[in-house]
Amino acid sequence: MLGGAKPKGISLHIGLNRVDPVHYAGWKGELVACENDARDMETIARSQGFVAQSLLTKAATSTALLGVIEKAARELIEDDFFLLTYSGHGGQVNDVNNDEPDGLDETWVLYDRELVDDELYAMWSRFRPGLRVVVLSDSCHSGTMTKTMFLNPASYLPRLEARVRASAGENLRPKFLPPEVQAKIYKERATLYDDIRKKTPRREKVNVESSVVLISACQDNQVAMDGTKNGLFTETLLRVWDKGRFTGGYHHFRNEIAAFLPPTQSPKYTIVGRRERAFEHQRPFTITVPHVAVAA
Repeated sequence: MLGGAKPKGISLHIGLNRVDPVHYAGWKGELVACENDARDMETIARSQGFVAQSLLTKAATSTALLGVIEKAARELIEDDFFLLTYSGHGGQVNDVNNDEPDGLDETWVLYDRELVDDELYAMWSRFRPGLRVVVLSDSCHSGTMTKTMFLNPASYLPRLEARVRASAGENLRPKFLPPEVQAKIYKERATLYDDIRKKTPRREKVNVESSVVLISACQDNQVAMDGTKNGLFTETLLRVWDKGRFTGGYHHFRNEIAAFLPPTQSPKYTIVGRRERAFEHQRPFTITVPHVAVAA
């Protein structure tokens, strides 16, 4: 950080309790707790010194989200911190770049359209080297749904429904875009999503020089659940965070959250870009630069 200036933190918190049925083939995707998730994560961010904002339901559009990230990428420099949290449905669209082994791109289901994971990945290349990014995704990313399932979901639905029944409890509902609805959306909007992917560079051509820690609510073959006040993942995260009393690093944070969740929902920990061990071992949401021990 130049001139001894303190590092800066910017955060964005997305929460959607429903989507625009005009885009989603009449499907509203109604959930209960996602806006609360975003508000609670914004509260944590502000308590840690972030300049924070939330985009809730109708305001959570693809243009708004990408605009905030682009602005943060322009403003933030080495040692700064960008925090992004999402609570809503997870979906999938057909992969036209052939960079996904299952033939599908995972998505965040925003109000106006799905945001493809390749779009988000490409955004990280806009952040300067030495910048820290944390992404928390309280949504489903069911990577075991094959391209065959996407194109012909009927035969796979019993398996998926069994997974949902295994996860569901009282007042819990799945946070995924049903494959039969996804098939209708893609049929109606294929040109839109194919154009987005064609304009988005393949991952091997994207150079990410920042350090990105992603913790998502479940593994690829699991289902994340929405509750009455918070999503199950966010509710558990708040419990582990314990109003700032948690003292471990990010991997420890993930493990503690997982310990309180049912075996049907196990958070996934992923690193994108440059791996920075000191950052990963730092207490979550800490804006100050992590101390790096120097050998004598």
